[in-house]
Amino acid sequence: MSGAVATPAGRVMALARAELTLFIRSKGLIATALIVPLVLPFSVRSMVEHMDLEHTGLTVGLVLLPGAIGFSLLFAVYSSLVGVFVGRREELVLKRLRTGELRDAEILTGSALPAVITGLLQAVVLAVGCTALLDVPAPRAPYLAVLGVLLGLALSTFLALLTANATRTTESAQVTSLPLVLVSVMGSGMAIPRELLPHQLAPVCDLLPLSPVITLVRGGWSGELSSHDVLGALATGGAWIALAQFAVRRWFRWEPRR
Repeated sequence: MSGAVATPAGRVMALARAELTLFIRSKGLIATALIVPLVLPFSVRSMVEHMDLEHTGLTVGLVLLPGAIGFSLLFAVYSSLVGVFVGRREELVLKRLRTGELRDAEILTGSALPAVITGLLQAVVLAVGCTALLDVPAPRAPYLAVLGVLLGLALSTFLALLTANATRTTESAQVTSLPLVLVSVMGSGMAIPRELLPHQLAPVCDLLPLSPVITLVRGGWSGELSSHDVLGALATGGAWIALAQFAVRRWFRWEPRR
């Protein structure tokens, strides 16, 4: 074995290249990861244009752009990875990998890396495309947008691991991932701004896993996010990551259920 592959980074990259090859061969994963996130945001444009955004301080572009990035995180990263983790587990790939030099964290990181990079590249393409097509000004606080995307990538990966743990077969992966997708689309501000939700419901939706991501990304473009809001979003996102990481370490299944 070469010295590069013998290092943790080398092992992760070797596994990531193998996963990328399998990803390219899967037409279903390509459609889910590449096509759906690019089409969905613009399919809800007419609905957003009819919303009463006058008193929210938002524009159509400031609703659709963060929503588009959220769709990418849900489909290119979260939904795709649920299928990847379940498929590799059911095919005993994860079990075989654990018998070699790879550590658990390296196996999960290498398996997730192609989807994570796809989600990151899509976020960049969507940000540029939405800025040009929806007449959105340049981000006033780009560091918040970058922070939001990175937080979303980490959250989507850990949530995919949790969902995969509760999924028995690859065929049921789309079903088990659907609840988080629907709740996030409707409650995290991707399709409907949380400012338009009932006052009793909005605080609850603020605590959803991807709500802090949308808050940070939108704040990156508007530049109107207070320090209190930034810290609140980071605290919520960090809490979800900590809980998910604890649950994955304790209960993640490496072998098929008997």
